[in-house]
Amino acid sequence: MKKLQGVARSRLASVAQSLLFGLALAHPAAGFEDLRFTVTGGDSALERVLQQASLLRAARDDGLSDPFEVFTIARAEYGQLIGLFYEAGYYAPGISIRINGREAADISPLNPPANIGVIDVQLNAGPPFVFGRAQIGPLAPETELPAGFATGRSARSTIIRDTAGAAIDGWRDQGHAKAEPVRQQITARHPAQELDVDVSIDPGPRFTFGQLRPSGQERTRPNRIVKIAGLPTGEVFSPDDVQRAAERLRRTGTFASVALREAEEGNPDGSLDINAAVVEAPLRRIGASIELDTESGAKVSGFWLHRNLLGGAERLRIEAMVGGLAARRGGRDYRLALEFSRPATFTPDTTLTLGVLAENEREDDFRARRARLDIGLSHRFSDQLTFGAGVGALVEQARFGPTLAIRRNYRLLLLPLTLEWDRRDDERAPTGGTYLQADLTPFYGVGAADSGARAYVDARSYFGFGEDDRFVLAARAQAGAVLGAAIDRTPRDFLFYSGGGGSVRGQPFRSLGVSPGGVRSGGRGFAALSLEGRMRATETIGLVAFTDAGYVSEGVFSGQSGWHAGAGLGLRYDTPVGPLRLDVGMPVRGATGRGPQLYLGIGQAF
Repeated sequence: MKKLQGVARSRLASVAQSLLFGLALAHPAAGFEDLRFTVTGGDSALERVLQQASLLRAARDDGLSDPFEVFTIARAEYGQLIGLFYEAGYYAPGISIRINGREAADISPLNPPANIGVIDVQLNAGPPFVFGRAQIGPLAPETELPAGFATGRSARSTIIRDTAGAAIDGWRDQGHAKAEPVRQQITARHPAQELDVDVSIDPGPRFTFGQLRPSGQERTRPNRIVKIAGLPTGEVFSPDDVQRAAERLRRTGTFASVALREAEEGNPDGSLDINAAVVEAPLRRIGASIELDTESGAKVSGFWLHRNLLGGAERLRIEAMVGGLAARRGGRDYRLALEFSRPATFTPDTTLTLGVLAENEREDDFRARRARLDIGLSHRFSDQLTFGAGVGALVEQARFGPTLAIRRNYRLLLLPLTLEWDRRDDERAPTGGTYLQADLTPFYGVGAADSGARAYVDARSYFGFGEDDRFVLAARAQAGAVLGAAIDRTPRDFLFYSGGGGSVRGQPFRSLGVSPGGVRSGGRGFAALSLEGRMRATETIGLVAFTDAGYVSEGVFSGQSGWHAGAGLGLRYDTPVGPLRLDVGMPVRGATGRGPQLYLGIGQAF
C-alpha cells in the first residue's frame, strides 16, 4: 500500500511540475531589457571569446523575448562559459549570472521569473594554470605529441584533447584500430596553479583489413563499390587507406554521401571489416551555360549527364555547343562531344575514358569539319598528381587562305599524354597554391599531314593575403610548341593563336597569329602571361584588375612573330556553381581598332 502511495505521489509531483512548466511557457512574453557582461582577469582575447560565445548575447541579438526560454538559456550559460575558461587554461573561474538580482542557478525551474529586466553576467578568470605533471602513454613509435603538452606550458584543455587524439592516432596508424584511453586522472592543484594530467592508452590488438561491406546502394552493384573503394584486404589497417577508399567513391560523382566506418568488433582471424554506407545521387543531370565575347559573339552550350550508366558508376556525358552567335567576324561554330568514363579500371585509381567529337568551325579565312576518337587511361597517383595516356585518331577537312582556296584533308594518329599537378586550396576560387597542366601529343600524319608533336604547358600560382585572404594575387603562364611539322601541313586546331578570354583579354579572339606566304594562320610557337589582382568587396561581390600579354611565332619561337597585350577590370558575383565573371578589357599593345572587349562567363578566368 505504501508503495502504491509513493507511486501516486510521484505521479502527482510529475503532473504538478508539467503544469508549472506549462504555466511558465504560457506566461506573457516580456523578454529582458538589459544584459550586462563584465570580465575581470585574463586578457582581451579571452574576453572577446567569452562574449562572442555567450548564449545570452546570442539570444539578445536574436530578439528572444520569452522569459522562460531566456531563463533556460541563462542556466545553460554556466556550462558554456566554464568550458571556454578551461580551453584557455583557467581552472578556478568565478561565474555569476544574476536575473533581476537573483543567481540563475538558485532559481527553481518550477518557479521561473515571470519577467526579466536585467541580466548581469560577472566573470572572474582567476589565475592561469600551467601543466605540472604531463604524462600520456604508452605511445606508438614515431608518435608526435603537441609541443604545448609539457610541464610549465599553458594548461589549455584543448591541448589535452589534441594530445589524447595524437596518441590514439599514433596507434591507429600502426594498425591498432581500437586504441582508446582507458584511464585519465586530471587534477587541478590550486595553490600551485598547476594541472596534473595522467592518461593511459590501451592500444588494443593490431588488425588487418577485412571485407568492405556496402549498404544503401540501389542501382550500383556491390562488387563495383568494393572495386572502386580499393580497400587493401589482408593488409595492416590504416586510417589513411580508409580515407582514400572513401575519396575514391566520392570522386565518381555517383554517390551523394559516402561514410566508411569500422566494424564494432574484429573477426577471429584478426581482420576488421569496414562498413560502407552510401547514398546514391540522382541518376541524371543537365546543365547549360552561356559565354559572351565582344568579337566572337555568344557561345551557348549544354550537357546531359548519366552518373551510373551500367550500374558500375560509369558516367556518360553528352555535350553540345553553338558558337559565333551575333559575332563580328566568322560564322556559326558547332560542336558535339560524347564522353564515357569508367572508374577503377585495372586499379582503383585508374579511369578508362572513351571520347567522340564532331565539330564544325567557321572563320573569315578558315573552314573546317573534323571528327576525333580517343581512348585513354588516367591514373591518380595522389590527391594532387594525375597522369594520363591514350591513343586517338583525327580526321579533318579544311579550307583556308584569303579566298579559302587552299584545301587540306588531314589524317592523324595521336598518342596524347597529360600531366596534372593541382595544389590549389579551392578549385573554383583559389586563394593559395599552384596548378600545372602539361600536354604532349605526338602525332603521325598521313597524306596532307606531317608527323610531329604538340606540347603545351599551363602553370598558375595564387597568393592570398589580408584578413581571410580578402586579397589574392593570381598569375598564369602558358607556353606551347608544334615540333617537326610544317604550318600548312598541321591541322589548324593544333596551331597557336593569341587573343580572347583564354589568353589576352582586350584583344579580339585569335587576333594574333602569323602569315607565312600571305596566308594567315596560327603559329608553331606560343607564350602568354596573365596577372590578376582580386579583391573580395563583400561576401558575394569581387573586383578584379588584370593585364595579359601574348606572343605567337612562325617557328618554335623563331621566324615571323609578334606580341600584343591588354588590360582591364572585372566584376565577380559568387553563385553556388562558381563566380559569375564579367571582364572588360582594352588593348595596351597591338591596337585592333575594335575598342573595349567584353567577356562574360562562369568561373574565374584562371
